Amino acid sequence: MIDGPGGSDKACRPNQLLAISLDYPVLDAERWDSVMEVVERRLVTPVGLRSLSQDHVDYKASYRGDLWTRDAAYHQGTVWAWLIGPFIDAWMKIHPGDLAGARRYLAGFERHLGEAGLGSISEIFDAEPRSLPAAVSPRRGVLRRFCAAGRTALRRTSGGCFWQLITVC
Repeated sequence: MIDGPGGSDKACRPNQLLAISLDYPVLDAERWDSVMEVVERRLVTPVGLRSLSQDHVDYKASYRGDLWTRDAAYHQGTVWAWLIGPFIDAWMKIHPGDLAGARRYLAGFERHLGEAGLGSISEIFDAEPRSLPAAVSPRRGVLRRFCAAGRTALRRTSGGCFWQLITVC
């Protein structure tokens, strides 16, 4: 991806996805399909995208340990929930109008809404399943995609204590 002291960095990361998802993409459209195929196969998880593919020598499957160990894993495989937003934006450019297809990438978030703080979405996840504490930042991007991918919204349950996803007709 970037030439550095050791030459070209061949690591598979989600960076190239952003070049497609922008309102004015900076990657030629003829390359979109191949990029998205690689991203989908190697980085997409039920709750976001890995920051590094599993086949890389520096890949870390979990975000655990002391501060130094966690910092070392932060961009070496840790899954970021917010990245599902740009992924779906890019996916919809290739598959315009396929809301059902986009919706399948959000199914893991529906399950997660009742896990780490009801109605919250964790900011990061282990690259292999295990959720971490909830944060506000990824919620906006994920919930915006729920709405865009199928007119889905949140509403309070009858008791008012919980949120649930509903499909608006």
